[in-house]
Amino acid sequence: MAEVESFTLDHTAVKAPYVRLIQVETGPRGDQISNFDVRLVQPNEGEIPTAGLHTIEHTIAGVLRDHLEGVIDISPFGCRTGFHLITWGTPHVATVVDAIAASLRFLATEATWADVPGVSAVECGNYRDHSLHSAREWSALILERGISVDAFQRVDVVH
Repeated sequence: MAEVESFTLDHTAVKAPYVRLIQVETGPRGDQISNFDVRLVQPNEGEIPTAGLHTIEHTIAGVLRDHLEGVIDISPFGCRTGFHLITWGTPHVATVVDAIAASLRFLATEATWADVPGVSAVECGNYRDHSLHSAREWSALILERGISVDAFQRVDVVH
């Protein structure tokens, strides 16, 4: 069985919120894809409730693309402490932090239900499990703590 990088990370040593570049893969034609750990909550000390995380996921999936080029996907961790962000190319971690912060800021201060895509039975596999209220509260809390460009130290924190 292949080793999965996230299972080799010492989750007791990281200091969330942060963005960490996990790896860059180069395809057979030279295209590069970057995988980022967007950790919003300290592992093993808390987690975003499913409904709030689900609403953050749906909202940030669109809003993030307004702030960061090359977004392929942003998907929540099963532990509910953050997301994997997959992008084309190799954006700098600081650029990703700025884009995540801008997206969470929108969610915390401006978003209405009209801004949350995919909340009907036709568009979502679990459409009843959303909470804009929870998503707003968690987004504000994450921004209050600030998002670091380093997983192990609070460095260049963006609010």
